Amino acid sequence: MADKILNWGFLSTARINRALIVPLQVSKRNELLAVASRSQETADAYAKEQRIPRAYGSYEALLADPDIDVVYNPLPNHLHAEWTIKAVDAGKHVLCEKPLALSVDEVDAIQSAARNHGRVVAEAFMYRHHPQTLKVQEIVKSGSLGTLKLIRGSFSFVLTREGDVRLTPEWGGGSIWDVGCYPISYARTVVSEEPVEVFGWQVEGPTGIDESFVGQMRFEGGVHAQFDCSFVIPFHAFVEVVGSEGTLNIPHPFKPGADETVYLSRGDKTDAIRIRGGELYMGEVEDITDAILLGRDPRISLDDSRANIAVISALLESARKGRPVIL
Repeated sequence: MADKILNWGFLSTARINRALIVPLQVSKRNELLAVASRSQETADAYAKEQRIPRAYGSYEALLADPDIDVVYNPLPNHLHAEWTIKAVDAGKHVLCEKPLALSVDEVDAIQSAARNHGRVVAEAFMYRHHPQTLKVQEIVKSGSLGTLKLIRGSFSFVLTREGDVRLTPEWGGGSIWDVGCYPISYARTVVSEEPVEVFGWQVEGPTGIDESFVGQMRFEGGVHAQFDCSFVIPFHAFVEVVGSEGTLNIPHPFKPGADETVYLSRGDKTDAIRIRGGELYMGEVEDITDAILLGRDPRISLDDSRANIAVISALLESARKGRPVIL
């Protein structure tokens, strides 16, 4: 099994597909075999443009292809759980774009299907696999910052495209599901625990989604996290990790490049720590490949994904009700 080449299929012609094409082309253990769309014409045109051998005019047709081992699911948020489960039921492993689902019940259904069919399902939080993120975790665990106290994070950009799926509430639209999920996930990863209480505020946009969201998370042991996200604030993204003896600043936490630098400040001294990275999306491809071929646990487990979605759901509940929510 370890020397098997995994054949991949793209479930739609979404723009985010382009992020995986190069990793799949250069990987020695994976091959991009097929793409599906809701029309044969669209699928054929995309397959020709990207030099993909097979094209299907429906998602069901791709899932019926016995040669497909892994499905990449980049569909709109409200379709993630449904089509991930359909893919697993068809015997496929799945790499699903974030958020994996829109409720813990949906994650539980995915987990049940994966367990019943013996298939691997992983959420595509690409930053989690990058050497920069692993180095940040190492620095925090080493005690270089002293006792962990506070994490701040932000991820915002101006969304101007009319009719974008992220503007539709019933499709899982909103800034917290799209970009706020990153600083939430980052804080949980750094603390290595789950928050016990959250509080959130949102600014509702014309379509009813949260066009801006500000939230707080309280962890056991006196650790707190604060974040903001938005579709109407100019692009900015950062994470700052603060301890009793130092501060770690991560200028590009969510989409790090091939070479990054983080800054560790203690007293009046700041050290620039250079980190050699790599192709951003390669890590998630190789991680799920290891899980499938070598039987290793994915770096982002379904329990991990469930916990992140539980926090997002609690923050949205807090914003609606105007009070803290205990997890």
